[in-house]
Amino acid sequence: MVNLIGVIPARFASTRFPGKPLALIAGRPLIQRVIERCQKARSLSSVVVATDDARIAEVAGRFCRVEMTRSDHLSGTDRIAEVATRVAADGYINVQGDEPLMDPDVIDAVAVALRRAEMSTAATPIQEPSQLANPNVVKVVVGKSGDALYFSRSTIPFLRDLVDRPPSDQLAAFPFLRHLGIYGYRREVLLRLVGFPVSPLEQVEKLEQLRALENGVVIAVAIVNHDGIGVDLPDDVAKAEVLLARLGEQ
Repeated sequence: MVNLIGVIPARFASTRFPGKPLALIAGRPLIQRVIERCQKARSLSSVVVATDDARIAEVAGRFCRVEMTRSDHLSGTDRIAEVATRVAADGYINVQGDEPLMDPDVIDAVAVALRRAEMSTAATPIQEPSQLANPNVVKVVVGKSGDALYFSRSTIPFLRDLVDRPPSDQLAAFPFLRHLGIYGYRREVLLRLVGFPVSPLEQVEKLEQLRALENGVVIAVAIVNHDGIGVDLPDDVAKAEVLLARLGEQ
C-alpha cells in the first residue's frame, strides 16, 4: 500500500454518550486525542475525520482534514466508503473515534496485514477470564494462514473438554483472542462491501465484519499486544485519564 489514509468516523448523536467526540479527556477533546494517535502511525500518509456534524468538524479541522458525510449512514464503514469516493487512496484504515489510547503500532500492524489481503484487522490475547463470556468483548478465531475464520460475541472456540471448568482454566488452556475494532480496506473492496446487503450472520451477531466473511472477503488479522480503552460511557472518561497519566501523556 503506497498511499494509505487513516479515516476516523465521528458522529455527535449517541444514545449512551451524546457529543462523545467533543468530551474532554485530560483537557483535550476525544477526537483530538484520536487524531494525534493516528498521526504518529508511520504507515499513514494522512488522517481524515469523517463526520456529519459541524461542531465536530470545527474542532477536528484544527488538527487534520475533515470530510462532511451524509447523516443517514448505518455504520462507520459506510461513512468511510463515502469518503473514499472523494479522497483517492490505495487503502483506508478505519480507526474508531472513541479510542484515545490507540497504539500507532497497532495501526501500522493493520497496514502491514493489508498487503496480503483485501481487508485487515487486529486482535490481542485475552488476559481477563471475565472477558470470555462478555458479549461486548468480540472474539475472533484465526486460521494457520493468519486470516479470520469467524468473529463472535460468544466464547469461541468452544472448549468441549473444559466446559465445566471455570473461565480461568479455559483461558489457561487456549489462546483466546479479543478483536480490536480497527479495519484496513483496499479501496476496491471497501466500495464493493458497502454495496452488499446486510448478511444473516451480521444481523444476528450485530457485527458488520461478518458481512465481509459471508461474501468471501479475506480478512487478515494482525496479532498485537494492546490494552487500550474505548470511551463508550461518560464514566470511561476518568478511566482513560488514569491510563493516560500512567503513560505520561497528560
